[in-house]
Order: sequence, then C-alpha cells, then structure tokens
Amino acid sequence: MITNKFEYPELNRINNELGRFYLDNKDNQIPSVTTVLDNMSDKKASIESWRLRVGNEEADRVMKKATDIGSMVHLALENYLHNEEEDIFTNDTNGSIAKKIYQKFIDDVVGEITEVYGLEVNLFLENLYAGTADCVGTINGIESIIDFKTARRIKQKEWIDDYFLQGCAYANAHNVMFNTKISQVVILMVDRDLIYKKFLIKDAEFKHFTNIWKKKLLGFHNSFQW
Repeated sequence: MITNKFEYPELNRINNELGRFYLDNKDNQIPSVTTVLDNMSDKKASIESWRLRVGNEEADRVMKKATDIGSMVHLALENYLHNEEEDIFTNDTNGSIAKKIYQKFIDDVVGEITEVYGLEVNLFLENLYAGTADCVGTINGIESIIDFKTARRIKQKEWIDDYFLQGCAYANAHNVMFNTKISQVVILMVDRDLIYKKFLIKDAEFKHFTNIWKKKLLGFHNSFQW
C-alpha cells in the first residue's frame, strides 16, 4: 500500500521553552506546527483551570493514559500499513483498550485509504515551520493529509479546529515541497466505546482554515524570539 512516491526529508528535532522545534535544510530553527498552535491558542486557560480543578496528579494520569493508548494505536497502524506484524500492545488495561481501537481502525476505517505516500513524514517550509504528518496519501482516490485520532469520546467538529489547522499546514508544506495540490484534510477518529467518525474539510473550508493557520503562524513569528 505504501508507494514511496516522494522522498521525505529527515529533520532533527530540538526542544526549548516554547516547545518543539526542527532544524530545516539550512539548520534554521523553525517551530513545529503544534508549537505554533499551542502558543497561539486561547485554550491554555481552560486546560490550566481543569488542572486546578482535578489536581496535577489526576491530570497527569489522564493525559498519560490518553498518550499511551494513542501511541500504541498509531504504532500498530503504522506497522499494519508497512505490512509488518508485531504485537506492541502492553498487557494492561491501556493495552487492551488500544488493541480494540486499533482493530476498529482496521475493520472499518483503513479500507478507505487507497494509497499511502508516507507515514510519519517530515514536512517543512524553510524559515517558517515544520511538522510530522501521520499519513499522506489518497482516501477514496483523493490526495489527502490523513490523521488518525483516538479519543475518550467522539468530539464535535467545532471542537477540533486545531486538527484541521494542523492538516492544512502539512498540506501547504507538502504542496510547496513536492508540487502537489492537496486540498483535503481527513481526520479519522475512534473513541474508547469503539465509535468511529470521519471528519473532512476540502475546497472552501480548506482555504478558510489555511488562512487562519497563516495568521496564527505570522502572529507566532511576530510575538516570540528564539
């Protein structure tokens, strides 16, 4: 299924007080897409409020659980799409949940992907930003940025603007790097109740989120020094 249609670069990552950065092909430090979004988001206050409400220990536990499950699902999907068979699930509750979510992806979701150009691929625009896309390929024959998401509960579309902004950032970088015309972002989500939902933006919505991403990127570069 993986065609290796494009030669994706290897980029070195570094971390600083703002978040994750990458070194571009001229060794310039450029922010990751998630670092831009995190620092330009108005959601920080609500996250901090939640931490105060539940306590740091519980907040850390919840976040680690979500991260552990998501990481196992992503690695298992990557192995599957590489035609590699390896049981990477831990022998605990998190591993059991992750395995069931992974199987739901395999049974009901992955079949929509008709071609994979690359998995966990590095994309960047020189001096501007970089990131690692889950999957670049075609879904139902249309070139897309594809992202696999696990969730405690299926989210509403209006709650996941950052997912679409991230996808648009990757698509625009890919289009510049490889002269493609990707204008579709697809979020494939499965929750812990094994409910699946596909979120998709294209055409006018894609342009709308691209414009928002560009404003956030400009704001980040104007607001921070590193």
